[in-house]
Amino acid sequence: MSMTRPLLLALACLGPLHAEEARKAWFIDGYHGGVYGHYPPGYTSFLVEQLGKHPEWKINLEIEPETWDVARDLEPAAYAAFKKLIEAGERIEVVNPSYAQSYFFQSSGESVIRQFDHGIRAMRGHFPSLKYTTYSSEEPCFTSCLPGVLKSFGFEFASLKNPNTCWGGYTTARGGELVNWIGPDGTSILTVPRYESESLHPENPWSTNASGNSPEYIQAAFAQGIGHPVGMCLQDAGWGGGPWLKWSAKDHYRPTETILWSDYFRNVTAGETTDDWKFSQEDVKPGLMWGAQVLQRMAQQSREAEHRLLVAEKLAAMARVDAGRPARIAGFDEAWHNVLLSQHHDCWIVPYNGRTGNTWAEQLRRWTRVANAVSDLATETAIEALLHGEGRPRGRSVRLFNPTATSRDTVVGVPIPKTDGPSRWVSRDAHGGNFPTQVVASDTPGQSTLLVRATLPPMGYATVSLSEDKDSPQATVTTTSTADAVVLESDLYRIELDPAKGGTIRSLVSKRENHREVVDQASERRFNELRGHFYEQGGFHSSADHPATVTIIENGPLRATVEIAGEIAGSPFTQRLSLTQGSPVIDCNVRIDWQGNPRIGESEEKDGWKNFRRPAYQDRFKLLALFPTALDEPKLTKNAPFDVCESQLVDSFYESWDAIKHNLILDWVDVAGAKSGLALFSDHTTSYTHGPDHPLGLTLQYAGKGLWARDYRIEGPTEVRYALVPHAGKWDAADLPGLSAAWQEPATGAFSRGGETSDRSLVDPGPGWQVPAMFERDGAIFIRLFNSHGDDSPRQVKLGIDAGTVELVELDGRVIETLKPSAEGTVELQIPRLGFRTLRVSDLQPARRH
Repeated sequence: MSMTRPLLLALACLGPLHAEEARKAWFIDGYHGGVYGHYPPGYTSFLVEQLGKHPEWKINLEIEPETWDVARDLEPAAYAAFKKLIEAGERIEVVNPSYAQSYFFQSSGESVIRQFDHGIRAMRGHFPSLKYTTYSSEEPCFTSCLPGVLKSFGFEFASLKNPNTCWGGYTTARGGELVNWIGPDGTSILTVPRYESESLHPENPWSTNASGNSPEYIQAAFAQGIGHPVGMCLQDAGWGGGPWLKWSAKDHYRPTETILWSDYFRNVTAGETTDDWKFSQEDVKPGLMWGAQVLQRMAQQSREAEHRLLVAEKLAAMARVDAGRPARIAGFDEAWHNVLLSQHHDCWIVPYNGRTGNTWAEQLRRWTRVANAVSDLATETAIEALLHGEGRPRGRSVRLFNPTATSRDTVVGVPIPKTDGPSRWVSRDAHGGNFPTQVVASDTPGQSTLLVRATLPPMGYATVSLSEDKDSPQATVTTTSTADAVVLESDLYRIELDPAKGGTIRSLVSKRENHREVVDQASERRFNELRGHFYEQGGFHSSADHPATVTIIENGPLRATVEIAGEIAGSPFTQRLSLTQGSPVIDCNVRIDWQGNPRIGESEEKDGWKNFRRPAYQDRFKLLALFPTALDEPKLTKNAPFDVCESQLVDSFYESWDAIKHNLILDWVDVAGAKSGLALFSDHTTSYTHGPDHPLGLTLQYAGKGLWARDYRIEGPTEVRYALVPHAGKWDAADLPGLSAAWQEPATGAFSRGGETSDRSLVDPGPGWQVPAMFERDGAIFIRLFNSHGDDSPRQVKLGIDAGTVELVELDGRVIETLKPSAEGTVELQIPRLGFRTLRVSDLQPARRH
């Protein structure tokens, strides 16, 4: 009896301990980085060694694909050993095979696809049997369209956690163990979210409490009802500690098991949930240094290179179909690699990092120059092939190329030898259009530009004849000056500028909206005013504080342009404003020639390491271009990669790391009331401003301390291009996606030998659909279609391509359906609103002359 009682007591004490141990937690360990970011020589050997020392350890990898090229050359034995471990599929999982670990939210939807496409193709050269099951990232590399992209590449699962690298932002906390992440097109992917109980760290403005499986984090998850809590840290490649929980998070919750993401979904969780999360782009919360000059320039360079390459691919595909000229596939791949590297997250968050002469910003400039050189050569070659004509030239004509999916009544610039005289030519297109032409200055030495108006078919070209006609059509775009105003007028708008108030816009009348006055005359702010807080120069300064000189640069008949020369806070600026005949887009740009390095923002940053509150977050005080607009109960809408987001935010402002809002303009934002609105286009990804007490604004400049106490200085002039579109109805009725696509990828043209007017369309998807990409690969033409604002019903897509096979394919090449073109060359296709599909057109027939 004396021994039995102590034994029973001991067993009773063990009971709760075993019960607690049964409540196991899991942890995602692994590595993030690569040859461009951080992957020191010899690191493959280190990984093989650590996996040997810790047989229970499993790792998830987010390593740039080109890293394995270097590892194979420098560490052949370690590379071979590591390759065997990866191919075994038991201890290593590749969770992000994208080429350059982009944030995704800052580039086009097509670039999101290319990141995975080029990354997976590069990985296939090393690990041909590798399967990609779960998407996960250490950085906030998230955007709302990912479910559709990932599922089309064959992914089954995703994670929305980035617990140890929240410098650049994070996602909304939502739900428990699993959610169905629903993309804008309705595609669903099973996802581990940032739990509602996964809080931002109270002291470190770069992490959540899931980065080390702290007991507090796990207990909070249990209390929330999460039966299988999981934490995560993808360590920086180069860290030398091995298993994270053993060397850095020693006080972690026990018991915890490290696991591969795919094993966690398949073997730990139920593998399903009824919690559907219609994830909005505003659930992505990026907190970068918007308005900083270095970021602004990089965003512009990356955007320009991205769209020049997309246009070059489209024209090369046209030349392949129409003239039998094969595309330069290797050159395009090299160009894409450089564009994708310009989208690397480190370019955007640590632009100054790196050795002098080789910082991320300097590398990006080189990458985009290489890409642009390839694109320009490909474009020139494609246009030469597409300028074919039959027989002897008959008169004079130009061929104008439209790289977008929408038929356009547009004005196109065609290069001509330099001349100072006016044009006497009249253009006539295949639709009976009869318009004057106009000679304007060119940025290319020895050249001028001939402006030609015509109606262009979707994704194709038109041949327009030119003839000399003394009775040319009457001008519809003019510029006049009065004693106190300069007035620009077109068939669509009348704009009145006020030189006494810095050349700001006093009145903007939209003629097509029953002569609506767009400018809010009651606002204390001026329309197209530049205004910011110069905290070392006494506070707020505005372009309207001083009079400006307004000069007429172009005066019709197709385009009118004025230049505004003024001053803000002691620095001269010039703005240009252009109206084009028939165009709803008002083109604007600004150049500020800064004197010195003025400080622009709320105040001086005092502690850039642990401060939650930072002046770099507060956009109210940055230099803004402002557009106060008279609207009733306005709602804001903005586009995102393969998405359009109707904002649910009261305003766009935040000032602390733990309160980040999605306040980004990718291509456009729109503020609209019940009957009318105003859209703003930007030439780069940056932030916008808007709120009940604040007009729509575009961030132009921040100068001061930012992350890690880095000084984001002004170094040279600021140059930004933007555009305005007053419109009736909502964003979709105004076709803002189509107008933005045409603004980003304008039509181009050249003189042609043929004399007859004609049209040629290779892809006509109909209204509300776009063609973000068309390119040649493996002897086939690939056509990407995006339903930006059409309905969900099936429609007939017209293909002007002679081919034996038309297939609907997934992004990884799987055939969904073989389509049967009609006698007229149409195929029936259904795409959900905000969804995309890919056609593969193969067995191309011999090229025809058109």
